[in-house]
This record gives sequence, C-alpha cells and structure tokens, in this order.
Amino acid sequence: MTELTRNEPQLIRNTQIFMDRVQKFTQAYSQTPWRRQVGFIGVFLAGLVIFAFIAGIYLNVSNRAILVGRQIHSDYASILKLEREIEDLRTDLAELTSATTMEKRAYELGFRPARADEILYIEVPEYDGRQQIAMAPAMQAFESSSPNLAPEFTQSLFDWIQGQLSIPPVSIESLTP
Repeated sequence: MTELTRNEPQLIRNTQIFMDRVQKFTQAYSQTPWRRQVGFIGVFLAGLVIFAFIAGIYLNVSNRAILVGRQIHSDYASILKLEREIEDLRTDLAELTSATTMEKRAYELGFRPARADEILYIEVPEYDGRQQIAMAPAMQAFESSSPNLAPEFTQSLFDWIQGQLSIPPVSIESLTP
C-alpha cells in the first residue's frame, strides 16, 4: 500500500474541516451585512486619507512656490529701487562736477581764472611731448595670390568625365602576370 492511499482518510478529513470553516465564514459574513458596510467604509476612508495626503503635498508645494515667487518679486523690486538710487547719485555727481558748478565753487573758495601774464610754462628736457597713438596697424599692400588647390578641387564635373573617357581601356591580359 502506498503512502498516498494510507494518508487518504486523513486528507479527506482535513479537506472536510477546511470546507466547514469556509462555509461557516461565508455564512457568518452573509448573515451580518454590516461587515460589508464596514469594509466599504474602510476602503472609502483609506481612499479619503490617500486623497488628503496627496492634497496636502500639493498644497505644500504650491505654498513654497508662492513664497519663492513673492521673494523673487520682492528682490526684483529692491533691485529696481537700488538702481534708481544709483542713477540719482550719478545725477547728483554729474551736477556737482559740471563746469558751471565747479566754476561757481572755485569763485566761492577764492579762485579766479589766470591771466596770460600769470601763466608760467616749464620746459622738461626728458619729456618728448605727446606720443602718437596708433589706432590701427599700418596699411600694407595687398597681394592677390592664387590659391594652391589640387586639380581635383578645381576641375569641373564635365572636365573629370571627359578625362575619364579619354583614358585608354586596359586589357585583362595586361593585368595578369
């Protein structure tokens, strides 16, 4: 007798016990409809929690983006304000250093224009005078030179075809040793 036939009664009994348990479970589940409702409510609440979590992440990212946008706008406004202040200061400097303002301030400090008899010129032996400034290099004569190109690059397609057709044909006998 094989081991399978020997264990067959035990296997049948275990199968019947399992089937009884499944039947009791399905009967209990079908007799109490609130269990289905609890299952549906559980699935609904799990979906609601997942939706709330995703919405919270979305709101957090949106909030950060808004805060960064406001900071950028604020920084841009402060940059514009500083640029206006710089331009105002440049305008003030231009007014203070203009010729009429400088002349007026010089008169207030006791200065006056020099007369021709008050001007003294000093000769400095080591000074050669103003140096000429070379703005561009000296002009050189332009020599036109013909390009040094190989004939392959200078002949036309028709010249090439004509040259190929004018080559005498080679016999096969002359190629073999």
